[in-house]
Amino acid sequence: MSLDVLVLGAGQDVGKSCIVVRVDNKYTLMFDCGIHMKYTDSRRFPDFSLLSKHSLKIDFLFISHFHLDHCGALPYFTEKLGYAVPRPTKAIAPLLLEDCRKLIEKDEEHSYSSEMIWNCINKVIVLNLNETLPLAEDLYVRTYYAGHVLGAVMFHIHTGTSSVVYTGDFNSIADRHLGAAFIDRLHPDLMITESTYSTLLRDTRRSRERDFLFKIHQALNRGGKVLIPVFALGRAQELCLVVESYWERMGLQSIPVFFNAGLTERANAIYRIFPEWMQSEGMGNPFDFKFIRPFDMQFAELEGPMLLFASPGSLQSGASYEVFKKWASDERNLVLLPGYAQPGSIAAQLLSGSKLVALWWPSCIQLSVNIQVQNLSFSLHADGKGILSLIKQCQPSRVMLVHGGRNGMYATCSYFFQQGNFAKANRVGAQYSNDISTNRFLHGHHHRFIFALRCQYIATCISVCCR
Repeated sequence: MSLDVLVLGAGQDVGKSCIVVRVDNKYTLMFDCGIHMKYTDSRRFPDFSLLSKHSLKIDFLFISHFHLDHCGALPYFTEKLGYAVPRPTKAIAPLLLEDCRKLIEKDEEHSYSSEMIWNCINKVIVLNLNETLPLAEDLYVRTYYAGHVLGAVMFHIHTGTSSVVYTGDFNSIADRHLGAAFIDRLHPDLMITESTYSTLLRDTRRSRERDFLFKIHQALNRGGKVLIPVFALGRAQELCLVVESYWERMGLQSIPVFFNAGLTERANAIYRIFPEWMQSEGMGNPFDFKFIRPFDMQFAELEGPMLLFASPGSLQSGASYEVFKKWASDERNLVLLPGYAQPGSIAAQLLSGSKLVALWWPSCIQLSVNIQVQNLSFSLHADGKGILSLIKQCQPSRVMLVHGGRNGMYATCSYFFQQGNFAKANRVGAQYSNDISTNRFLHGHHHRFIFALRCQYIATCISVCCR
């Protein structure tokens, strides 16, 4: 049994996820191929040059879900490859990729065309949920439900001697339209799991919804406008369902609620096609809204209170960016940030308490901010308890933390050790006795954490590799 891991992206960050695993010195697998929207140069994409440096040719590429930090680099990389995705991901990914293309088209060297998108999508091999698919004579893949967004899956890859689980992004708590992540007790040799919110323990869904609605109600009562920046797929659908459920009960039916049309509207139509991926609470066309209407930019100038869901969640561009500039000067208004804020983004600047925000488009200026800023965790990711629960459920020999920050990974390791299920060992950079090597476990300034689960029949060790 042999597993080598090469990290091309999202090593110590959230963005451009791309993990390469060499199995039994025979098959080279790539998990996700994302883009980092923070950058405008070659750093936007995973470090594909490492493939040639290590003389690796990708045999199979797996996409866990349609978010751009997991699939945005596909048209740039996969013109010569086939790759596998769940059916809803194949349906929704072209919409996001086309939207992404428009945002990055000014950078000719690091962009792609509409034709490249569709050439890429036409190569997709669709995987069904909980399906086991033979990839080669002795190589199989099985998908497991990940929650997170429509079509998100975890992958279990196994041969006769080796196995690895890649979680992608997952949510351990069911919400209004998606169920909780689930995986069998697979006992894989290696589990690669996200760690975005591994240091957090969240309140209950009901408590979060109550706080969310209370803050909206406060702002509207003082005559303010409420801007909720969301990425168009996933959190947008969940929060729209929350507002739709309570709007009339709160006596707010006279106040307009909008979502910016286009991508969200088209994506909602696709959501309706795949009810089997949603839990029963979300069945029956949950996105046929009574109170929420498509938004036109001229509505931003209307007098009086209103609520707007606008993308993207980072406030870096698009409708949310334009509306934020218009509403930022009025202290009655509220921008409610419901999830992760990419470091350096406008959303992150606001959360830091800054009253001067740096804008980079169409020119570099400092914008004075009087708008109220609130943050609530309506994340689509598992928290620390959820991550630990999935690890215990899967029972891997070793766990690799990805898709998170350096400090969070250190804190997560410390927390896990305290639970009595994990044990610490020396820092190493060579080879494990069972041939799981870490010498390819490097990516520039990025790093990874591998630790072993203490089970009845599993030796205990941890490797923390930082170079």
